[in-house]
Amino acid sequence: MRIRTALRSLVLMTGLMMSLPLSAQEASKAEWTYRPEPLKPFWLSEVMEGESVLFIRDEKTGEARAAVLFPVLDVLAARSSAGDVTYESGRDFVWKPGSREIVLPAGSRIPSRTLQELRRPAKSQRYELTHRDGNGEIFFGAQLEYAAMQTCFTYRHAAGLWTTPASKFDPQALPKSAARLKSRQPLSIVTLGDSISAGANASALYNAAPWQPAYPELVRRHLAERFQSPVAMTNLSVGGMDSAWGLTQADKVFAAEPHLVIIAFGMNDSAGRSPESFQDNIRKTIAAIRAKRPDCEFILVATMLGNRDWIRLKQELFPQYRDALRELVEPGVALADLTSLWEGILRLKADHDQTGNGVNHPNDFGHRIYAQAITALLGAGED
Repeated sequence: MRIRTALRSLVLMTGLMMSLPLSAQEASKAEWTYRPEPLKPFWLSEVMEGESVLFIRDEKTGEARAAVLFPVLDVLAARSSAGDVTYESGRDFVWKPGSREIVLPAGSRIPSRTLQELRRPAKSQRYELTHRDGNGEIFFGAQLEYAAMQTCFTYRHAAGLWTTPASKFDPQALPKSAARLKSRQPLSIVTLGDSISAGANASALYNAAPWQPAYPELVRRHLAERFQSPVAMTNLSVGGMDSAWGLTQADKVFAAEPHLVIIAFGMNDSAGRSPESFQDNIRKTIAAIRAKRPDCEFILVATMLGNRDWIRLKQELFPQYRDALRELVEPGVALADLTSLWEGILRLKADHDQTGNGVNHPNDFGHRIYAQAITALLGAGED
């Protein structure tokens, strides 16, 4: 009973976290400029595009530092998350070639925070986000509060440094979808997921710069541009939902007549659903869709990790869900393993560097990683 109550609370909370009129999302589309470089899989590139960090300031010394994923050979650009402020090396930040660390000198225009500023007193926020150490709550960002504190770096680094498992193209994994793209036939995609897939904490949702769409639209646009092929995306995702809800949506999926379905749950399930139950829901969802769309192919998304300091989430379930999804992989069913990617990122950086809301959503950089992992499975990352 306690597990069900916790799950119900989490579902309600994540649904409320990203509710916003669709008109804002629609109004923002014209403002975002597509470029292929930020959507190239970062694990295959020697240039990291727009990696986000949040500089943490030492309360005693006043010095602020952050770390990027790879040792820096050359900083190509440093900008605010909105892209409206460009920062200068030497004046706003300093770095040493071959180091992952970036430091803010006195007088820097780059924002920084102390760790204490990323907390709030217990029961002082709309949602109770109790820190695992019992010392108050994690600061919750309903919209772009974390983005406003983060800075984006584009930099050059050595090749071949990423060792964590990541998506790669296998022509036998999704052969029908890949063939459609290659031959420039129309490809219809449906995304079925939770608030992450619905667009939570992507800047487009709040009609704010840089107006980047969430990962489903990034996937659609990148595939269409990369293959010069007509690609349609129907996004049926709803904030607060989980794998059990996804199983009830088969009729809506049929109506969109998809060739490819992206199924992306796990964050809301992680309040307590067993890996066996999670896998069963996904398996039944695939079977229900295939009953009427036998040629449909599937990408199963193993979710990003939630904040390890949030007491609500059962962290051990994320890799178990990933492994449960991996057991469903077969020709026509592929895995986009965001769980492993986030594990690799969090071995080198902190959650606040790429969080969208402080607890369980990605920022713009995170949405791009989602799109990279999904489109790489279809050959979009190949040179």
